[in-house]
Amino acid sequence: MHWQFTNLHWKFQRDLMNKIKLNLLLALSFIVSAAIPNPPDLGVGSYVLYEPNTKKVLVSFNADEPVQPASLTKLMTSYVVADYIKEDFISLDDTPKISIKAWKTEGSRMFIREGTKVAVSDLIQGMIIQSGNDASVALAEHIAGSEDNFAYLMNEYASQLGMQNSSFNNASGLPDPLNVTSAYDLAVLTSALINNFPEHYKLYSEKSYTYAGIKQPNRNRLLWRSDIFDGAKTGYHSQAGYCLVGSAIRGDMRLVAVVLGSEDDKRFNDVSALMDYGFRHFITEKLFSKLETYKELKVIAGIKENVSVGLAEDIILTLQKNKRDDLSFELSLSTQVLAPVNAMDKAGTLKVIDDQNNVIAESDLVYLDTVEELGFFQRLFAILWNWIKSLFT
Repeated sequence: MHWQFTNLHWKFQRDLMNKIKLNLLLALSFIVSAAIPNPPDLGVGSYVLYEPNTKKVLVSFNADEPVQPASLTKLMTSYVVADYIKEDFISLDDTPKISIKAWKTEGSRMFIREGTKVAVSDLIQGMIIQSGNDASVALAEHIAGSEDNFAYLMNEYASQLGMQNSSFNNASGLPDPLNVTSAYDLAVLTSALINNFPEHYKLYSEKSYTYAGIKQPNRNRLLWRSDIFDGAKTGYHSQAGYCLVGSAIRGDMRLVAVVLGSEDDKRFNDVSALMDYGFRHFITEKLFSKLETYKELKVIAGIKENVSVGLAEDIILTLQKNKRDDLSFELSLSTQVLAPVNAMDKAGTLKVIDDQNNVIAESDLVYLDTVEELGFFQRLFAILWNWIKSLFT
């Protein structure tokens, strides 16, 4: 009897491994999607248009090329500062004493003076809104003791963020052949800054800041161009050219555009052109919500007859608008499950497939409930009865 039970149990498990493949076509095969135009020809060193929530590159050119980013470096300085505040290593109310080095730092300044004490909150605004190199150095020294030590922290954070083509050597972005990053890395960094530190990021939308009686406008002219733009950073020096990171929201969709090696006024037009292209031709959409019932499975030898199955995570995709209806879905899932069933255990997978037969998203299907097994003899009978019924189906 034990051998027969084991054999039947093995046959049941073998049956469970027989997967059903369901291709759910969302569009009729005779419908042909309209083509979209090529992205704008910007004539710059490199650029990328990026959707930060789905981490989707919409269009790009030389996006992984390491170049000097000028003051876009301050985005990384800003990220480190924001995280140190979040972790309570420093406070907005701290008042570090300004060093001679910070005071004498060349380039754009917020005009802090050596020997004075300046609140971290003021230094942050001076760095972000006024693009103060002196403020960047002062913040770096407050956090790490020296700008060199701070550069080490910048590279550690860059590594954690997956910025594979970046190597930072100063906090301000002053010319330095060892201070480099790429358009793609800057898009990843800006997206992380927006998502991880939303309150800190709000400072990038401020149009001016006054310190020591000197009012300076934000150099990001996109803030005056359209309400969809809510921040990011400009940069320039002779070796980097004119650079710009812009971020915009239209409806529920956010885009980040990075343009490197452009010209002064043209960089704002470049980013605007990328944004127009992205919002016109792409859409970010939640296809499935996590932990919502997707299917009911039959439970064998359990105290309940069925168990709900859903996705372990949301499936959110950024797609060409004309490609939404070309998607199909492949479901790998057993038709029944043997109790006991544990909630959140893997039940199968759901794949999203594009019109080129590429898998563009995949998520685990999980059991949404726990189902306990029946007592020994009831369980044995249920398994035997299920096997007998399977002989006639």
